[in-house]
Amino acid sequence: RHAAARHAALARSAIARYARWIVDPPRLKFLSHLQRDISAIRVERFPCRGAYDPSRRVIITELTFLARRDITAAPVASSILHEGVHARVDAFGVRRAERDSAREERLCSRAGLAFGLSLPPAIGAPVIERARDSLGLADAEVAPVIDWNEALRRQDAIDRGQQH
Repeated sequence: RHAAARHAALARSAIARYARWIVDPPRLKFLSHLQRDISAIRVERFPCRGAYDPSRRVIITELTFLARRDITAAPVASSILHEGVHARVDAFGVRRAERDSAREERLCSRAGLAFGLSLPPAIGAPVIERARDSLGLADAEVAPVIDWNEALRRQDAIDRGQQH
């Protein structure tokens, strides 16, 4: 019960931080798309910082990523924006089997770069750096094939190690 309340509080915090950025009028169009394209933003334990689950139309923000105190709200908002771009592509009806994953990841990175550049330099710097780094990667690096079973196994091992 306490964990669910904590997750809800963290989700509200992330959304509030993200909302500060998207209330800028030029960004309101993206917000209206996001509201149509997804059904929810969930905070949960996951083996990467963010994901878009098209079967549920849900953006996942990873719990420990959200709880970090060594980063500002900008990387969290950028992660939500990134997953929102995946949701937008999905909403356009592009079938997953026909997608160019590397191209889609670069589309997300360009959105992240634009977002980072719109922020005050000190706040946007980590977002800009991550986006530029991603844009410079080869296709296999920007959109690697992920073995989700292995990723979950590693996450579980980390979680078990922290409990001892």
